[in-house]
Amino acid sequence: MIVDRRAPWLVGVELYFDDLPRAKAFYAEVLGLALAEEAPDHHAKFQTGEVFLCLEKRGAEPYPSADKAVVFFEVDNPGRALAEVESQHLVQHEASATPRWAVLHDPEGHNVLLLEAPAT
Repeated sequence: MIVDRRAPWLVGVELYFDDLPRAKAFYAEVLGLALAEEAPDHHAKFQTGEVFLCLEKRGAEPYPSADKAVVFFEVDNPGRALAEVESQHLVQHEASATPRWAVLHDPEGHNVLLLEAPAT
C-alpha cells in the first residue's frame, strides 16, 4: 500500500526502443506530440497534458522492465485521426464499437490505442 493517503494517479509512461531516433520521429511526426526534453542516445520525453510519455534507449538503465506495453490516447474522432496516419502503422480500427477505437503500431511494435473521447 502507498503511504500517501491520496489515490495513486498516472504521471507518465516509459517505453524502451532499440532505434530511439525513429521512435522519436513517430511520436512527434505521426502522433504530433510535443517534445519536452531530450538526452540523445538516452531518452526523449513528450508531454501530453498532465502525463508524460518517455521513450528510452533500450539498455540505458540498469533496471530493465518487460517489453509488453500499450499506450492509450483519447482523440475526438479515431477515424479522422487515422486519415492523417500512414496505413503501415494501422493494426485495427473499430468504427462501429462504442467508443470507437483504433490500434496503431509504433516503429518497434508497441500498441498505440486511439480511443474516442467521451462526448461532453
